[in-house]
Amino acid sequence: MSALNTSAQEVWDAHFWGPVTATLDWCEANYQFTRYIAEAANTFSNLVTLVFACYGAHLVQGAKLPSRYLAGWTGFALVGLGSFIFHATLQYEAQLADELPMIYVASYCCAILFDIQPGFNIHNAQSRLIIAFLLAFNVLFTWSYAVYRNPIYHQVVFAILMFTNVFRTSYILRFSEAAKTIPDQCRTTIAWLFGTGAVTFAFGFLIWNLDNIFCSKVTQWKHQVGWPAAFLLEGHSWWHILTAVGTYLMLLGNTYLTLGVKDSFSNYAVNHKFGIPGLERVGKGKNL
Repeated sequence: MSALNTSAQEVWDAHFWGPVTATLDWCEANYQFTRYIAEAANTFSNLVTLVFACYGAHLVQGAKLPSRYLAGWTGFALVGLGSFIFHATLQYEAQLADELPMIYVASYCCAILFDIQPGFNIHNAQSRLIIAFLLAFNVLFTWSYAVYRNPIYHQVVFAILMFTNVFRTSYILRFSEAAKTIPDQCRTTIAWLFGTGAVTFAFGFLIWNLDNIFCSKVTQWKHQVGWPAAFLLEGHSWWHILTAVGTYLMLLGNTYLTLGVKDSFSNYAVNHKFGIPGLERVGKGKNL
C-alpha cells in the first residue's frame, strides 16, 4: 500500500462520528466515500420516506382532516429522519431514533384502526381506553428494549404490529358491523391501497434479508460493476424505498377506511396526481 493510500485510509478510520456503537450494521461498506456519512446509499434512500411523509401530511392539511391523521404522517416522517441519522452515524442513540418510531407509528396505526365508532371525539370511554393502552404499550416496549437490546426483539414486535394492522383492516372490511356501511367501490379501493402497500412492504423485507444472507456475493458484484452503478445493489436501500411506498399506501388506505367508517364515504374520495394516489374531501364531513 502506498503512502498516499495509507493516509487516505487513516482519514476514513478516523471518521467523524467516532467508533460504531450500534447493535446493527448492514451490507453497505462503512465510510466508503466520506468520513461524515457511514452508509451513503442507506442514508440518502431515506429521503424517499421523507418525501412521501410530507406529501401525506400535505393531503391531510389540504383536505382539513382531523389531527389524528396528521400525527400519523408526522410519525412516518420521524421514522425516515431517524433512519437517515442512524445510517449516517451508526451510533446506538441514532439506532433508537430509527427503531423506536417504527414501533410507535405501527402501534398508533393499530389504535386508529381499533377506534372505528362514529365521530372523532376522543373523550369517550372507548377512545380513552385505546389511548391508555397505546401509551402503556409504548412505554413498556421502550423500557424493555432499553433493558434487552436485541434487535431481533424489536423486529419481532414490529412484525406483530404490522400483521395486526393487516388483519384488523381485513376484519373491518369483511366482518365488522361497519363493513355493511362500506360501498363496494370504496371497499375495493381500500383493499387495493392496503393490499398493494402490504405486498410492496413485504417485498422490501425480502430484499433486505436477501442482502443480509448473500452479502459477500453481492459485495463482489458491487466491485465488479463499480460505482455509481453499484448503488443499485444496496439491498437495504431498496428496503427503505419499497417500505416508504408500501407504508404510504397502507397509511392512505388506513385513513380512507377510518374516515369513511367514522364519518361517511360520501365526504371523501381517492384521487390520483402524477400517478400517485391521494385523498381529498368532497363533502363537508366532520372535523376535530
